[in-house]
Amino acid sequence: MPALLNSTPRQDGFRMPGEFERHDGCWMLWPERPDTHRNGAKPAQKAYADVASAISQFERVTMAASPAQFANARSRLPERIRVVEINSNDAWMRDVGPLFVNNGETLRAVDKGFNAWGGLNGGLYFPWDQDELVARKVAEMEWVDRYKLPMVLEGGSIVVDGEGTLITTRQCLLHPNRNPTLSQAEIETYLADYLNLEKIIWIEQGILFDETDGHVDDLCCFIRPGVLAISWTEDKTDPQYDVSRQIYDFLMSSSDARGRRLQVHKIHQPEPILISAEESAGVDQHEGSYPRLAGMRIGASYVNFYLANGGAVVPQFDDPFDRPALQTLQELMPDRKVVGIPGAREIQLGGGNIHCITQQQPCAKSR
Repeated sequence: MPALLNSTPRQDGFRMPGEFERHDGCWMLWPERPDTHRNGAKPAQKAYADVASAISQFERVTMAASPAQFANARSRLPERIRVVEINSNDAWMRDVGPLFVNNGETLRAVDKGFNAWGGLNGGLYFPWDQDELVARKVAEMEWVDRYKLPMVLEGGSIVVDGEGTLITTRQCLLHPNRNPTLSQAEIETYLADYLNLEKIIWIEQGILFDETDGHVDDLCCFIRPGVLAISWTEDKTDPQYDVSRQIYDFLMSSSDARGRRLQVHKIHQPEPILISAEESAGVDQHEGSYPRLAGMRIGASYVNFYLANGGAVVPQFDDPFDRPALQTLQELMPDRKVVGIPGAREIQLGGGNIHCITQQQPCAKSR
């Protein structure tokens, strides 16, 4: 039986690999929540299936579904995708699933706290009890020992380079509804101990119109050590412009744990996306659910993509900037096949995108 360890990854010589390192596979959760996704989550289920199918070109994919949705998920996914039963409260594997660490020989999991992006002080739903069990269930299914990180940490709130550097935002990790009893120094200590870090780069905030309080994976990502892609806009009338410019300038003047000055490449964001009246009408609205109202802008970004073995799976929004984003990313990653997912708007309507709904499982010897 996999063990719950009392030590930390740093003590044991384990580290969190960069997403660009080799994977054994990818984990996802099947959507069904009607107050997150419209029309009984059927459009979202198609989009999730398209993402899973695209990733499965490059590596193994496991889709976790509730018992009530197992047969539906199985019928909508190719046979090459494994479907397993796991209950959850929603379908954001990046935030509720485990983080994985390795030492070049063995893989282990980091089980972290989750409170639905804010708990009873601004969280997006209640309860989240089943979400909190997902990381442990995944670890046990894979027969890997796990550590328990004693703080709330969503996977989308951090990006790492696998060489000791982590980037996050103060807006999210220092938000009073995440870990109100922890100081910045205490949070840094936990991150360093459980992910094996030497340097944490703090950005003030994430992109605007993001319901997760500034997750960094909408804003930037490592495509390899020392090299970042960042969401950008040239539209000076967009309130996002000043935010992106300040973050770009800050990152361009920053260095990583190995002393390298960061290279930062701009990926122009899609045109502003507003929830339509039809889309809003399809979402169940009730007390305690996050409002998805007509006219609300949602924080869409092309850098919220998934790096697979030899591939990159990128959201597309039927937008003029779709093709330029794919072309730029392909130029930045010539050793990967860059694949666009046309229906990513349906995922975004629920509050995130491709990176948010996936979680890589690195190889024990990922390098």
